[in-house]
Amino acid sequence: MDLADATWTDVRDADPEVGVVPVGSTEQHGPHAPLGTDAMAAEAVAEAGVEAYEREDDDATVALAPTIPVGVAEEHRAFAGTLWVSPDTFRAYVRETAESLASHGVDVVVFVNGHGGNVDALREVTARLTRDGTAAAAAFTWFDVVDVDVPMGHGGGRETALLRHVAPHLVREDRVEQAAAGASDRWGDWVAGVNVAHDTDAFSANGVVGDPRDGDAATGEAMLDDAADALACVLDALADRTSD
Repeated sequence: MDLADATWTDVRDADPEVGVVPVGSTEQHGPHAPLGTDAMAAEAVAEAGVEAYEREDDDATVALAPTIPVGVAEEHRAFAGTLWVSPDTFRAYVRETAESLASHGVDVVVFVNGHGGNVDALREVTARLTRDGTAAAAAFTWFDVVDVDVPMGHGGGRETALLRHVAPHLVREDRVEQAAAGASDRWGDWVAGVNVAHDTDAFSANGVVGDPRDGDAATGEAMLDDAADALACVLDALADRTSD
Protein backbone atom coordinates (compact mmCIF):
# COMPACT_ATOMS: atom_id res chain seq x y z
CA MET A 1 0.00 0.00 0.00
CA ASP A 2 1.55 3.24 -1.20
CA LEU A 3 0.73 5.76 1.52
CA ALA A 4 1.02 8.69 -0.87
CA ASP A 5 -1.77 7.24 -3.03
CA ALA A 6 -3.96 5.81 -0.26
CA THR A 7 -6.65 7.61 1.71
CA TRP A 8 -6.66 7.52 5.50
CA THR A 9 -9.65 5.19 5.44
CA ASP A 10 -7.77 2.83 3.11
CA VAL A 11 -4.97 2.64 5.66
CA ARG A 12 -7.35 2.22 8.57
CA ASP A 13 -9.16 -0.65 6.87
CA ALA A 14 -5.97 -2.40 5.71
CA ASP A 15 -4.38 -2.01 9.17
CA PRO A 16 -0.79 -2.70 7.99
CA GLU A 17 1.64 -4.06 10.56
CA VAL A 18 4.77 -3.59 8.42
CA GLY A 19 6.16 -0.29 7.16
CA VAL A 20 8.90 0.42 4.63
CA VAL A 21 10.55 3.83 4.28
CA PRO A 22 12.86 4.44 1.29
CA VAL A 23 15.71 6.81 2.18
CA GLY A 24 18.02 8.40 -0.35
CA SER A 25 19.95 11.58 -0.97
CA THR A 26 20.03 14.49 -3.38
CA GLU A 27 23.69 14.72 -4.33
CA GLN A 28 26.05 14.70 -7.24
CA HIS A 29 26.67 11.44 -9.07
CA GLY A 30 29.07 12.71 -11.67
CA PRO A 31 28.25 14.39 -14.99
CA HIS A 32 26.23 11.44 -16.27
CA ALA A 33 23.84 10.47 -13.44
CA PRO A 34 21.11 12.54 -11.76
CA LEU A 35 21.23 14.09 -8.31
CA GLY A 36 18.31 11.88 -7.29
CA THR A 37 20.12 8.60 -8.02
CA ASP A 38 20.14 7.37 -4.41
CA ALA A 39 16.49 8.21 -3.80
CA MET A 40 15.42 6.54 -7.06
CA ALA A 41 17.41 3.42 -6.25
CA ALA A 42 15.99 3.19 -2.72
CA GLU A 43 12.45 3.64 -4.00
CA ALA A 44 12.84 1.03 -6.75
CA VAL A 45 14.25 -1.52 -4.32
CA ALA A 46 11.58 -0.76 -1.72
CA GLU A 47 8.76 -1.20 -4.23
CA ALA A 48 10.19 -4.44 -5.61
CA GLY A 49 10.90 -5.82 -2.12
CA VAL A 50 7.40 -5.03 -0.89
CA GLU A 51 5.91 -6.75 -3.95
CA ALA A 52 8.09 -9.82 -3.31
CA TYR A 53 7.11 -9.95 0.36
CA GLU A 54 3.40 -9.56 -0.33
CA ARG A 55 3.57 -12.29 -3.01
CA GLU A 56 5.02 -14.69 -0.44
CA ASP A 57 2.45 -13.80 2.20
CA ASP A 58 -1.04 -13.25 0.80
CA ASP A 59 -2.24 -11.84 4.13
CA ALA A 60 0.49 -9.23 4.41
CA THR A 61 -0.09 -5.56 3.73
CA VAL A 62 2.89 -3.23 3.81
CA ALA A 63 2.66 0.52 4.28
CA LEU A 64 5.14 1.97 1.79
CA ALA A 65 6.01 5.50 2.90
CA PRO A 66 7.12 8.32 0.59
CA THR A 67 10.84 8.46 -0.07
CA ILE A 68 12.98 10.68 2.13
CA PRO A 69 15.04 12.52 -0.51
CA VAL A 70 17.69 14.42 1.46
CA GLY A 71 20.27 12.74 3.67
CA VAL A 72 23.72 13.08 5.21
CA ALA A 73 25.72 14.21 2.20
CA GLU A 74 27.90 17.17 3.10
CA GLU A 75 30.90 15.34 1.65
CA HIS A 76 29.53 16.25 -1.81
CA ARG A 77 29.03 19.95 -1.00
CA ALA A 78 31.53 21.16 -3.63
CA PHE A 79 29.28 19.94 -6.44
CA ALA A 80 26.34 22.09 -7.53
CA GLY A 81 22.85 20.93 -6.62
CA THR A 82 23.85 18.73 -3.71
CA LEU A 83 21.57 19.02 -0.66
CA TRP A 84 22.32 17.81 2.83
CA VAL A 85 21.19 17.92 6.45
CA SER A 86 23.18 17.33 9.61
CA PRO A 87 23.29 13.82 11.10
CA ASP A 88 21.26 15.09 14.08
CA THR A 89 18.52 16.46 11.83
CA PHE A 90 18.48 13.29 9.75
CA ARG A 91 18.28 11.02 12.79
CA ALA A 92 15.42 13.03 14.25
CA TYR A 93 13.51 13.03 10.95
CA VAL A 94 13.74 9.32 10.28
CA ARG A 95 13.07 8.43 13.92
CA GLU A 96 9.93 10.55 14.04
CA THR A 97 8.75 9.15 10.71
CA ALA A 98 9.01 5.66 12.20
CA GLU A 99 7.23 6.81 15.35
CA SER A 100 4.39 8.13 13.18
CA LEU A 101 4.00 4.72 11.55
CA ALA A 102 4.13 2.98 14.92
CA SER A 103 1.38 5.24 16.27
CA HIS A 104 -0.94 3.70 13.66
CA GLY A 105 -0.16 0.13 14.66
CA VAL A 106 2.84 -0.60 12.46
CA ASP A 107 5.07 -3.00 14.42
CA VAL A 108 7.90 -3.40 11.88
CA VAL A 109 9.72 -0.52 10.19
CA VAL A 110 12.50 -1.04 7.65
CA PHE A 111 14.41 1.85 6.13
CA VAL A 112 15.54 0.98 2.60
CA ASN A 113 18.67 3.03 2.10
CA GLY A 114 20.42 4.13 -1.08
CA HIS A 115 23.20 6.35 0.29
CA GLY A 116 26.35 5.36 2.16
CA GLY A 117 26.40 8.58 4.17
CA ASN A 118 23.11 7.60 5.84
CA VAL A 119 24.31 4.22 7.11
CA ASP A 120 25.66 5.14 10.55
CA ALA A 121 22.70 7.35 11.46
CA LEU A 122 20.15 4.74 10.33
CA ARG A 123 21.91 2.04 12.34
CA GLU A 124 21.70 4.18 15.47
CA VAL A 125 18.05 5.11 14.92
CA THR A 126 16.85 1.58 14.22
CA ALA A 127 18.66 0.24 17.27
CA ARG A 128 17.03 2.88 19.47
CA LEU A 129 13.56 2.31 18.02
CA THR A 130 13.91 -1.41 18.69
CA ARG A 131 15.36 -1.04 22.19
CA ASP A 132 12.67 1.44 23.18
CA GLY A 133 9.92 -0.89 21.98
CA THR A 134 8.62 1.58 19.41
CA ALA A 135 8.91 -0.94 16.57
CA ALA A 136 11.11 -3.77 15.37
CA ALA A 137 13.31 -1.67 13.10
CA ALA A 138 16.18 -2.28 10.69
CA ALA A 139 18.21 -0.43 8.09
CA PHE A 140 18.60 -2.15 4.72
CA THR A 141 21.21 -0.77 2.30
CA TRP A 142 20.57 -2.24 -1.13
CA PHE A 143 24.11 -2.18 -2.53
CA ASP A 144 25.43 -4.21 0.41
CA VAL A 145 23.31 -7.27 -0.43
CA VAL A 146 23.63 -7.66 -4.21
CA ASP A 147 25.86 -10.34 -5.71
CA VAL A 148 27.43 -8.94 -8.87
CA ASP A 149 30.99 -8.63 -10.07
CA VAL A 150 30.85 -4.84 -10.28
CA PRO A 151 32.40 -2.60 -7.59
CA MET A 152 30.15 -0.13 -5.80
CA GLY A 153 32.02 3.18 -6.16
CA HIS A 154 29.98 6.37 -6.48
CA GLY A 155 28.20 7.02 -9.74
CA GLY A 156 30.18 3.99 -10.85
CA GLY A 157 29.20 0.64 -12.24
CA ARG A 158 26.57 -0.49 -9.74
CA GLU A 159 24.59 2.73 -9.48
CA THR A 160 24.76 3.36 -13.21
CA ALA A 161 23.62 -0.20 -13.91
CA LEU A 162 20.58 0.15 -11.67
CA LEU A 163 19.69 3.47 -13.29
CA ARG A 164 20.04 1.94 -16.74
CA HIS A 165 17.43 -0.60 -15.68
CA VAL A 166 14.92 1.54 -13.76
CA ALA A 167 15.40 5.00 -15.31
CA PRO A 168 17.50 4.73 -18.49
CA HIS A 169 16.26 8.07 -19.81
CA LEU A 170 18.04 9.83 -16.94
CA VAL A 171 21.51 8.48 -17.70
CA ARG A 172 23.43 10.96 -19.85
CA GLU A 173 25.05 8.33 -22.03
CA ASP A 174 26.96 10.95 -24.01
CA ARG A 175 28.81 11.87 -20.78
CA VAL A 176 29.74 8.39 -19.57
CA GLU A 177 33.21 8.50 -21.12
CA GLN A 178 33.77 11.89 -19.49
CA ALA A 179 32.61 10.46 -16.17
CA ALA A 180 35.02 7.55 -16.42
CA ALA A 181 37.94 9.78 -17.41
CA GLY A 182 37.58 12.01 -14.35
CA ALA A 183 36.80 9.28 -11.83
CA SER A 184 38.80 8.11 -8.85
CA ASP A 185 39.53 4.39 -8.57
CA ARG A 186 38.55 4.29 -4.88
CA TRP A 187 36.80 6.34 -2.24
CA GLY A 188 39.06 8.69 -0.29
CA ASP A 189 42.77 9.33 0.08
CA TRP A 190 44.19 6.71 2.43
CA VAL A 191 47.39 7.09 4.46
CA ALA A 192 48.37 4.43 7.01
CA GLY A 193 44.81 3.10 7.01
CA VAL A 194 43.29 6.56 7.56
CA ASN A 195 41.18 8.46 5.04
CA VAL A 196 42.60 12.00 5.10
CA ALA A 197 40.14 13.37 2.51
CA HIS A 198 36.75 14.24 3.97
CA ASP A 199 35.10 15.67 0.85
CA THR A 200 34.69 14.03 -2.52
CA ASP A 201 36.33 16.79 -4.54
CA ALA A 202 39.58 16.12 -2.67
CA PHE A 203 40.05 12.83 -4.54
CA SER A 204 37.71 12.84 -7.56
CA ALA A 205 37.77 15.50 -10.28
CA ASN A 206 34.13 15.04 -11.26
CA GLY A 207 32.65 13.26 -8.22
CA VAL A 208 32.73 9.76 -9.70
CA VAL A 209 34.38 6.78 -8.04
CA GLY A 210 34.66 3.67 -10.20
CA ASP A 211 33.82 3.12 -13.84
CA PRO A 212 30.21 3.69 -14.95
CA ARG A 213 30.95 1.80 -18.15
CA ASP A 214 31.02 -1.43 -16.12
CA GLY A 215 27.29 -1.41 -15.34
CA ASP A 216 24.73 -2.38 -17.97
CA ALA A 217 20.94 -2.67 -17.68
CA ALA A 218 21.05 -6.46 -17.32
CA THR A 219 23.31 -6.10 -14.28
CA GLY A 220 20.90 -3.52 -12.91
CA GLU A 221 17.99 -5.91 -13.31
CA ALA A 222 19.90 -8.68 -11.55
CA MET A 223 20.79 -6.36 -8.67
CA LEU A 224 17.19 -5.23 -8.28
CA ASP A 225 16.04 -8.85 -8.11
CA ASP A 226 18.72 -9.68 -5.54
CA ALA A 227 17.89 -6.67 -3.40
CA ALA A 228 14.13 -7.29 -3.58
CA ASP A 229 14.50 -10.90 -2.48
CA ALA A 230 16.81 -9.90 0.37
CA LEU A 231 14.45 -7.16 1.54
CA ALA A 232 11.52 -9.59 1.52
CA CYS A 233 13.55 -11.92 3.75
CA VAL A 234 14.28 -9.10 6.20
CA LEU A 235 10.62 -8.09 6.35
CA ASP A 236 9.60 -11.69 6.94
CA ALA A 237 12.17 -12.16 9.70
CA LEU A 238 11.13 -9.01 11.55
CA ALA A 239 7.43 -9.85 11.18
CA ASP A 240 8.15 -13.24 12.72
CA ARG A 241 9.90 -11.57 15.64
CA THR A 242 6.93 -9.35 16.40
CA SER A 243 4.45 -12.22 16.08
CA ASP A 244 6.51 -14.27 18.52
